Parts: sequence; C-alpha cells; structure tokens
Amino acid sequence: MLEIRQTPMGADLKDFLGVVDDIYAGDSEYVRPLDLDLKERLNPKKNPFFEHAEGTIFTAHRDGKCVGRITAQIDRAHLERHHDDAGFFGFFDTVDDPEVATELLSSAERWLKSRGMKRVRGPLSLNINEESGCLVEGFDSPPFIMMPHHRPYQGGLIEQAGFEKEKDLYAWRYDVGPLSARVAKAHADIKAMPEVTSRPLSKKTMDQDVETTLDIFNDAWSENWGFVPFSKKEGDKLAADLKLFMVPEITRIVSIDGEPAAVAIALPNVNELIGDLHGSLFPTGLVKLLYRLKVKGARSGRQLILGVKKKFRQQRKYAALSAYLYAEMNEGGKQVGMTWGELGWTLEDNGPVNTAIKIMGAKKYKTYRVYSKEIAST
Repeated sequence: MLEIRQTPMGADLKDFLGVVDDIYAGDSEYVRPLDLDLKERLNPKKNPFFEHAEGTIFTAHRDGKCVGRITAQIDRAHLERHHDDAGFFGFFDTVDDPEVATELLSSAERWLKSRGMKRVRGPLSLNINEESGCLVEGFDSPPFIMMPHHRPYQGGLIEQAGFEKEKDLYAWRYDVGPLSARVAKAHADIKAMPEVTSRPLSKKTMDQDVETTLDIFNDAWSENWGFVPFSKKEGDKLAADLKLFMVPEITRIVSIDGEPAAVAIALPNVNELIGDLHGSLFPTGLVKLLYRLKVKGARSGRQLILGVKKKFRQQRKYAALSAYLYAEMNEGGKQVGMTWGELGWTLEDNGPVNTAIKIMGAKKYKTYRVYSKEIAST
C-alpha cells in the first residue's frame, strides 16, 4: 500500500534526503547534493526565499520504505510579476512507478489548489533562479553545480500524470582552448575601446560586487520567460556563498564610462569534488572538500551568469560584449587549469544567446524540461 506523508519545511528531512540513494543506485553519473545545503535551503528560518514564499514537502512510502519525494511551493515574487496563479513543484525524484509519481504530483497539486493556485509548474527547486527542469536528454554525464539530474523514466512519469511540456532549457558543453578568429577579433575590438574597463569580482568588495551583479542581472534578464528578481537578502546570501566558492579568474564585471554594463560569473564545479562524500560533510567530508577546492582546484566550471544591460545591448558599437566576456572567461579558465565547462542554462527559444554560444564553439549536450498543468477547478 502506498502512503503519502507531508512534512513541514524545516522539519526532519531524513527520508526526503535519503531516498535518492535507492532511486539512483547504480547510476554512476548521479551526484548526491550536500545534505547540509539542502537542509538550509528547505528551512524557512535560514533561506531568505521563504520571506516571499511558502512551501511543503511530501514523501511517498510503500511497506515502510520511502520511494519518492516532491516539494510544493508558492513564490509570491513570481506571482506579483507574472500574475499567472502558478505554483511550483520541485525536488521530484521517484522510483520507476507511475502510481508513486502520480500520487506525489497530485499531493503537490492539491496543496497548491488549496491556496488559490490555478496552474502547477515544475520541476523548479525552489524557483526559476535555482535548479530548473527535468533532465530529458544527456543522461551520460554528471550534473554540474546547481543543475539537476534524473533517471530517463522520470520525465515520462510526469507526462503520464497529465503534465505537458512548457519550456525546454539547454546546457552547453564548452572546451577551454584557442578562440576562433571571429571571437578573438570581437574580444580585441572591445578591449581596444578606451571607455571599456573589466575586472574580476573581489572578495574584499563582494557585497558591492554582488549588488552590481544583481542590478545588471535584473535588467538583462527582465524580459526572459519566468524571470524573478533576487531580493536584497537573497543577494546577501549569494555574496556569502560566493566568498566560499568563487574563483576570481572566472568572473568579470565590465563597465562603460564608469557605469556597470555587463557581468559574467562562473563557479568551480563543486559536484566534481563531492561525488564520494554521499551528501555528508562530516566527519571528514568538509576537510576533503576544502582541500580539493582550495588546493587541487576543480577542472571544470559552470557559467552561472552572463548578461549585458539592455541599453548597451541595443548599441551596435557594443554588440560584441558577450563574445568579449566569453573570451575573458576562457582565458581565466586556462589560468586556473580548467579544461571545460558548462554554459547555461539557456531558453530553447532564445535565438541570439544560443547562436552566440554556438559561435563560441560550445555544443548543446543536455536538455531540461519544465512541465505544467492546469489545476482542475472542481
């Protein structure tokens, strides 16, 4: 008999965290996230996301054993911006069983409906600025930092439960190396402009640098599908996280005539360093992670943010700013010994951005799908 249990955010997450060991047993590409990180993200007292959101957790149990999990959440910042009465589901992981998947999704749907939502969308863990989508292509390589991983059957289970595709998100593989002649020229042209200056983010000025980054982000992404701006406290948390993991060589803030105009931030791929920790930093995991991160260094990184303010995007003179940033990040990656990285995610229908990434020589290697479903009114 299948039983669905509801757990408040911030409560005991033992089953929620541990079920992935069974679901992904034998999947050599899966990397279990750090339990401590997930506990903090799902704790309303520690995650500023919950200052504008609420949520709950469901786990599925059969014969006393946990066989699946899901969260349901409502982001008021999203509702205030998009007015679509959409709630989200996230952290969706199940065994290959349609009953388990359908009951978990139905539980999330009922919880959202009881709070006035008319549409359910996901997986989004917890919103569009975090892990987004269900992996539907590219199961043969591990996920990068802040990107999800799924079994090949999981997208099908979501569809069997009545959900349809809303949007695909692409991840791109980029090998660090020589630049094409076209990109090299674009980089040289921007670099020669006297009004253009570029520098890495700095731990000494991290709070201000993150404020600048989010100002550019909130302008550059404002018209993107699903966009939600970061709050001030979410920015503060981002600054604290970057102080721990940032590699300055793979970050850039570009100013034009002294005005911040563009930003690029890549992070070392922490998932490359934690695969054998099985989610735990204790008793020895923390020491291993710090040594690998600070001494050995990651050989791969993820391009997390790259954007240009609209006012500069619209000036033909600065059309090559994105290529300039990609070239700068390529050089920074070489300096710290990185051999490849992931760019993205990007929206499937963002033609200009996807074309620019292809020009850089990157290849699409993963697809993530966001699904949605109307919530029945009766």
